Amino acid sequence: MPTLVNTVTEKLPYFYTPFARRFLGSGSRADIKNLKPAVGDKIVMVTGGSSGIGLAVAKLLGQAGAEVILVARTLEKLEEARKEVEEAGGKCHIYSCDLSSPEACGELVKQVLADHGRVDVLVNNAGRSIRRSIHHSGERFHDFQRTMDINYFGAVQLVMGLLPAMSERNFGHIINVSSIGVQANAPRFSAYVASKAALDAFSRCIASEVAHHNIRLTNVYMPLVRTPMIAPTKMYNHVPALNTFQAAQLVLKPLITGQKKVTTPLGSFAEVVYDISPRSIDWVQNMAYRLFPDSESKAGKGAEENLSLPAKIFARLSSGMYW
Repeated sequence: MPTLVNTVTEKLPYFYTPFARRFLGSGSRADIKNLKPAVGDKIVMVTGGSSGIGLAVAKLLGQAGAEVILVARTLEKLEEARKEVEEAGGKCHIYSCDLSSPEACGELVKQVLADHGRVDVLVNNAGRSIRRSIHHSGERFHDFQRTMDINYFGAVQLVMGLLPAMSERNFGHIINVSSIGVQANAPRFSAYVASKAALDAFSRCIASEVAHHNIRLTNVYMPLVRTPMIAPTKMYNHVPALNTFQAAQLVLKPLITGQKKVTTPLGSFAEVVYDISPRSIDWVQNMAYRLFPDSESKAGKGAEENLSLPAKIFARLSSGMYW
């Protein structure tokens, strides 16, 4: 059986090989040449900018000539991130802030506007993810609260704080890094997906209120990306995922195209199927829920490292989805 498992799972990555091309699409690369006209003279704030997707976004922006403002909680990591952005040729400023704190968010907005006068583009990338089934969440309501605090309330406060200056200048672009889970209703991620869905709805509602000020809002429905956020879930070592550079290209794509929604074929397919036959999605997601184990603390040590053959096949066939 080990030979069969290895053979099948080694062959299946062929399905994954064109993953980046299929998901990014022809002509969608947010490369330096395309980015420069869009961001060359802009001030761009990136939250969650000390690592992962945020840092990759900051590097590309810096190389394209943007003035980058990085926001994260840990000052030491921000210092390291600034060095990387500057070594890549960019101009970078850093601000340490706990985005789950309303007071800290308010002070951040005041300080940034005092220092720079404006923010042209806001990338709401900072976030917290919790993978836990509802059956194991009965005594953990605080997980839902703290996820909303940073993923929703923190992002909303930044938007509300920066909008007046954007409106006064009749220019702005707000990009929210959302999740494919919002489109596919990912099991075990009810806290995380709900917080991202709330930010999506907020953005869609205010988009019509600020359109006459030439302010755009974009939601990016990100598939699974190999970042420090997913590292604790050992199961993800066995499934395909975008790297941070590919994810950064998805985030920056709307700065070139101006589109309101950036998604993937899998995410769009999940939305359509749910609209047509929501019970079908429930059936597929329930199958996935039963195939994949809970986190190690609930399922026992080693459970995530020993995925069954059907689980590995299912993960390969649903490249980009997280379970």
